[in-house]
Order: sequence, then C-alpha cells, then structure tokens
Amino acid sequence: MTTDTGTAGATAGHGHPGGSSLADGDHPVLALFDDAVGQDTAVDRLRASARRPVHAYLLVGPPGVGQEALVRGFAAALLCPDGGCGVCSTCRRTLAGVHPDLVEVHRSGASLSVDDARRVVRLAQRRPLESRRQVVVVSDLHLARLAAPVLLKTLEEPAGDTVFVLSADLVPPELVTVASRCVRVDLHPVSPEALTRWLVGQGVDAGSAHEMAVAAGGSIDRARLLVHDEDFAARRRLWRDIPTRLDGTGATAAALAADLLASAEQAVEPLRALHLAEMQGRAEQAESTGERAVPGRKDIEDRHNREERRWRADEIKAGLGVLAGAYRDRLVAEVTGGRPSGPGRVGELSGAVAAVEGVCVEMVRNPNESLMLEALLVHLSAVTG
Repeated sequence: MTTDTGTAGATAGHGHPGGSSLADGDHPVLALFDDAVGQDTAVDRLRASARRPVHAYLLVGPPGVGQEALVRGFAAALLCPDGGCGVCSTCRRTLAGVHPDLVEVHRSGASLSVDDARRVVRLAQRRPLESRRQVVVVSDLHLARLAAPVLLKTLEEPAGDTVFVLSADLVPPELVTVASRCVRVDLHPVSPEALTRWLVGQGVDAGSAHEMAVAAGGSIDRARLLVHDEDFAARRRLWRDIPTRLDGTGATAAALAADLLASAEQAVEPLRALHLAEMQGRAEQAESTGERAVPGRKDIEDRHNREERRWRADEIKAGLGVLAGAYRDRLVAEVTGGRPSGPGRVGELSGAVAAVEGVCVEMVRNPNESLMLEALLVHLSAVTG
C-alpha cells in the first residue's frame, strides 16, 4: 500500500493474510472478502463491479463495519491480472496492504482538507507501478465539505488508469454532487446474529459471543478486538452492577463514575496494541527501504488518536446500553413479577431507563464524560436496587 506520502506500509492486526512471504508459490487460495463479515450484498456488488470497473466507487455506512476488508478485497480484484485469483503475489500483497498500486489517503486533521484533496489529485495522475491500473482509496469523505469542489473536478475528469474507492459514514447535502459521480455501495451494521456466528467461529463460547456481539454495536472491527479483550466480562459486570452499588450519596456516584471511566480507558488497550504493531511494521518497512523515519508519522499518530478516542466513546456507549438493560430488567420484573408495586416504582424505573438512554444520545456532542456520568449516577441514586 502506498500512503499519501508515497511510501509503502502495512497495517497489522486486522487479520489480513500475508504471512511471512508474499511471493508466489504453493499457497492456498485466499478468498478476497473473507474478512468482510455480514456484508454479503456489498461483496456481491463489488465482485460484479471488478469485472468491468468504472472510475469511482463510494462505500457508505457507519464506521467499523468492514470497510477496510471490502476495500482490500475489491482492490485485489482490480489489480490482479486474473481478476482476483487469491493466489498470486498481487492478491497477497494487496490484501496485506503492501501493494504499490494501492494508494490510501487519510485526512491530516479534523476534516478532509483542500490540501488533502489536492494530494488526491496529484496521486490520481500517477502512473501505475506494476498493475494496469492503480486504486486510490480516500476515507472520511463525509468530512470533505471544503474539499468537495477539488474532488469533484478530479472525479469528473478521471485519469484513465485510476479507480477511486471512497468511503463515508453518510452523504451530507453538500457532497451529493460528488457522490453522484460514483457508484454507491451501501454498508450496514453487522447483525448480532452474524457477529455471534463469527465470534463462535473464533473460538468464543456461545454465551459470551452473544454478549460481545451486542457490545460490538454492529461493528466487526470492534468484535475482532473484543475476542482478545480479557477484561470484557468484568467491564460488563461493572456497568450491570451499578444499580446495586448506588447508595444515594454523591461521593459514591463520583467514585463509581471514576471506575467506569477507568474501565473505558482500559478497554482501549487492545486497540493501542494494534496501533503499536502497525507503527512497528511501518518502521521496519521504512528501515528496509533506507528511510530514516516513518513517512507521515504524525498523520498516522493523529489517526490512531482519533480511533482511540472514538473507541473509548463507543465503550462508554456500550456500557450505558448495559446499564439501561439492568434497569429495564428491573422494570420488567416489577410489571410481570406478581409483586405489589405502586405506579411510583414503575415510574422511577422507566425514568431511569430514559435517563440512561438520554445520556447515550448526548454522547454525540462530546460532553465532559466525567461530569456527565457523575450527574447521571446522582440522578439514578434516587432509584434504589
């Protein structure tokens, strides 16, 4: 893979094939889209498109649902001289992210800037180094509001040897025209059933697999890391036990909020390990080509920081879902348990569920997490047991 700095690198830890050798030889055939879990419709669309590709494709869907696996598989089919045989060096290197005609452009800041778009334009004019075409991948198109005019011109007058594969969480109104110049492929959150089946296939027991699938929130990327997260069950218990640990005091609410934030920070560790492995791989690649430093290191570190912040926020939202479920279970028990229960108790529990769900919605505004959780737990302290 060539980054926007023009140097090869590899992404480690995502389960992409490659192994110790990328040369041709007696290797098993690789299914190009094995890692694209739960996206069968998109896979079928991309397989068909690879036979007679047009100049631009746009993958639209929430983050973490398999974009990288889809892009790598599609790129292998486009670059392989046999249309994606899964055996040759081209397929193996593309799936591993180290083929020189797979070019990825990541935003350098909070948005895809005009300068980022200009890099895309320059890269699009580059001639393929090995294959008959090159694949230019641009992520986070939904954050390209200011850069849209630059990208639009390139998509309207594409270079003949370049296929663009863009991805976006959604298509805002100001990017509708850009999107109209691409073949759109919609992606969807992976169903809990599909995630559960995949997790069981990774050796996770069925009960834990279901709980992880729910916690993954439709993200196969999150599910992959949860497989190796030894503290997952303990963090779920921490959130689930909150109703029994609240005692009506602000001190307890503050202490529990601190515990929850510490557990969310701990949840990021598997992702940090993945990022460390990626950076080490890039450093080794740079050293092997005579580079004194990792090209684009700051941009890579910025991307890692963004991913880690998002992962931490997703962990808190998943925990809030567990907490809401704990109060919902109490509400169901009150209504169906045959015990005398006044409307006040039912109202308290209903209000607790609504309060937790409201905070989960509020997470999109990037609030002060400590204050947010403390205020929620103080509010919930009025609902005992």
